Amino acid sequence: MQKLKLPYGSLVLVADGKKALFLFNKGDEKFLNLVTARVFNDDNPSTHEQGTDRPGRVHSSDHSGRRSSVELTDWHMLQEQHFAKEIAISLEKYVRSNNIKKIVVVAPARALGDLRSAIHADVKKHIVAEIDKDLTKHPVGEIEKHLLNA
Repeated sequence: MQKLKLPYGSLVLVADGKKALFLFNKGDEKFLNLVTARVFNDDNPSTHEQGTDRPGRVHSSDHSGRRSSVELTDWHMLQEQHFAKEIAISLEKYVRSNNIKKIVVVAPARALGDLRSAIHADVKKHIVAEIDKDLTKHPVGEIEKHLLNA
């Protein structure tokens, strides 16, 4: 496996379903110096706190009188997907306005998938690595260590 190299001016996006950090590398490939450029927080309570409806019921169309329940909408997951889209839009603007050439995306699997589908194709060209980890609660120094050992 080739060592991750982030030259000066690279961007690290660290995200999960409700928090995201844009970390700009002011160091070099050997000595990262990540500086927080933007922080995003989303208030996303669990689904049961967002909706109080009981599952709906569907009557059978074959006139047998049978009914079955309909799965509840997962409002929490929908909000995480919406948050990923907002992050992707902000990422595109940041990359274009700051002429970012290399991006590393660090997120847990589900958030990584949501981001992949939301990030613009022009921005995807600059992604040099995707790391499946949740580092949003770690201090920047620990994030640097994880990246140097990735």
